[in-house]
Amino acid sequence: MTSAASVLLCETHDGIRTLTLNRPDRFNALSEELIDRLTRALDETAADRDVRAVVIAGAGRAFCAGHDLKEMLADSDEAHHRDKFDKSGEMMMKITALPQPVIARVHGMATAAGCQLVATCDLAVASTEARFAVSGVRLGLFCSTPAVALSRNVSRKRAMEMLLTGDFIDAGTALEFGLVNRVTEPEELDRAVDALAGKIAAHPPRVVSLGKASFYRQIEQDTRQAYADTSRVISGNMMLDETTEGIAAFIEKRHPAWRRPDKK
Repeated sequence: MTSAASVLLCETHDGIRTLTLNRPDRFNALSEELIDRLTRALDETAADRDVRAVVIAGAGRAFCAGHDLKEMLADSDEAHHRDKFDKSGEMMMKITALPQPVIARVHGMATAAGCQLVATCDLAVASTEARFAVSGVRLGLFCSTPAVALSRNVSRKRAMEMLLTGDFIDAGTALEFGLVNRVTEPEELDRAVDALAGKIAAHPPRVVSLGKASFYRQIEQDTRQAYADTSRVISGNMMLDETTEGIAAFIEKRHPAWRRPDKK
């Protein structure tokens, strides 16, 4: 576990790793240091076979307020800004490429790149008090990079409305839009996240990993390519020991040997 002074806290239990953005005084704004630390943590997690699911959370009153605007304003060099946004984009793509599924635990506000982070995670559970926005346009800075993840999660017109108005939406609307998977009362948020992560952790890691990779690959392909690719993937999946055991257990009406108890 990292020290309490770190901008990113890391804790692992029962195969579930929680990465907590730890800049509560800045509403967990993504500073260069935090982006770098989160990138390293994702690389470390990808190589850790004991981790079966990942949760990204925020300390304090918010999930994430986007990029650190004070830090950005302090530098007027376009090349430096490009480097920062490139690194942020690489970090977001590492979440998608991570072998383990990633769940956003959202409370308070998730704005701009914070909303992008929610959209990038494979799944998201939000408190009823959570609020979401890509509000850069109100500052004269269109949320072009957050638009990438947002437009891949909600419909084009929903995404454009959020991007062009900068308006906040509440958790219920985010659920309706498809930005989050479920909404729960604040006092039940941890329980709901833990239960969802536990269900994922109960399944064979190799199967989950190949399924996640296949899902993101096929969604960018045309239908014929997608079927050809997924046919190859599922055929290889059939050759795994975990699959043979899982099917045999189903036929024999028993739990497979690899089954881990999931969280309720």
